[in-house]
Amino acid sequence: MKNTKKTLILKPGRDRSVLARHPWVFSGAVDRVEGNPASGESVLVRDASGLALGWAAYSPTSSIRARMWNLNPDEIVDGGFFEGRIQQAITRRLALVPVGETDSLRLVHAESDGLPGLVVDRYADTLVVQILTTGAEFWREVIIDALVKLTGVQTVVERSDVDVRQLEGLAPRSGVLSGQVPGMVEIRENGLRFQVDVLNGQKTGFYLDQRRNRQRVSELAAGREVLNCFCYTGGFSIYALAHGAKQVVSVDSSAEALEMGQAHLALNSLPADLAEWVEGDVFKELRTLRDQGRSFDMVILDPPKFAPTAAQAERAARGYKDINLLGLKLLRPGGILATFSCSGGISAELFQKIVAGAALDAGIDARIVQTLTQGPDHPVGLAFPEGAYLKGLIVQV
Repeated sequence: MKNTKKTLILKPGRDRSVLARHPWVFSGAVDRVEGNPASGESVLVRDASGLALGWAAYSPTSSIRARMWNLNPDEIVDGGFFEGRIQQAITRRLALVPVGETDSLRLVHAESDGLPGLVVDRYADTLVVQILTTGAEFWREVIIDALVKLTGVQTVVERSDVDVRQLEGLAPRSGVLSGQVPGMVEIRENGLRFQVDVLNGQKTGFYLDQRRNRQRVSELAAGREVLNCFCYTGGFSIYALAHGAKQVVSVDSSAEALEMGQAHLALNSLPADLAEWVEGDVFKELRTLRDQGRSFDMVILDPPKFAPTAAQAERAARGYKDINLLGLKLLRPGGILATFSCSGGISAELFQKIVAGAALDAGIDARIVQTLTQGPDHPVGLAFPEGAYLKGLIVQV
């Protein structure tokens, strides 16, 4: 084993999570750091007795002081390490997602693929990369070169313009890293066509994690009048209309997103007269629809992240209860609520309790007919439950 002076030594008894393969080492577990490692540099993690446990990326400003790359002190973290991990992640995707289902999917899902801080989405012939931690930042060029080599994709866009980088002491970054982006990138998903703004769209441009949920919800939308809230560019709306929905009302606060949703109607040759697009705050629009006496056979609630961490859970819970209460009140007897939370700070158990409380306050008898989660290209490491961020319930009243 290669000797190193750049070492992170854990306090007594604080090696349990590492040995259980959880990738995060919090600052409170660290006894000392030796060798003055640079931000993002690899350090050898040792327990209190000096036993080497594996290599981690050092983050001097984050409460997550180190993120484990491996549990093998003899496996040095270098270019070959990243190429191997990325190839393994891509191979797993190809085994799980049928070729005909989509030309766009998540290739690398950070900790759950053994690559903390690295997210890679493929949109047709364009890669969108998020580099979120000091470790991934330290190996930026190596990672990009490996992605181009392994995928053959020449156009790579960075969308590291997210708040989490600030916790790592990193400034936001975005832009084209290689190749050219000719405006929108067109993708195909379950026989439907969508345009993705990889440079300015939400997250990396599109919600790939909802692909199979869009398919499932749309199967239930046939013959129904649907209200789709927080619709963004109309993913659920287009699916519902393509599967025989009578009418779809789509609500979002972004005029640009709604314009793209209407473009998706034309792109898929769907009738414009069956779609109503409403620009406005969803909380207010739900109350307006209630006051107007409107009702629907299906309500879809897919809001943005209300609680990134557990610290914001209480405030977020109020928001989730509010929209679910209003959504349930707008449903006709026998109607279906498809409701989601992508907040890491809201557990699946808490989310179900919130929706149950909303149904109780609405005076509605309802039952869960199916639970939903993120797609298989967004896997959850068994030792990393934090990776299970997307929760969905299909509720029938």
